Amino acid sequence: MAKRSRYSPEVRERAVRMVLEHQGEHASQWATIESIAAKIGCTAETLRKWVRQVERDEGRRPGLTTDEKQRLKELEREVRELRRANEILRKASAYFAQAELDRRAK
Repeated sequence: MAKRSRYSPEVRERAVRMVLEHQGEHASQWATIESIAAKIGCTAETLRKWVRQVERDEGRRPGLTTDEKQRLKELEREVRELRRANEILRKASAYFAQAELDRRAK
């Protein structure tokens, strides 16, 4: 189930673009983020996370890109499902092996 965001993708893109465009007008990137966050109505930390993710996606910062994060989540989900299926098969195998031993004993 996807997490629903309070802010549309257009608002996020515009806010990040504004931060990147207006960095030179402030003492630091954080000051730029605080200024723009107040104008769009989100927290500075939220906007900072959006900016960091865009920087990762563009290769300007180390870390997982959005696509890589999505792929990792899919693979982790698949691993959980496979482990669950293996556990079910292991229990079924033990159950049928015990049933076979009980049948031979009679």
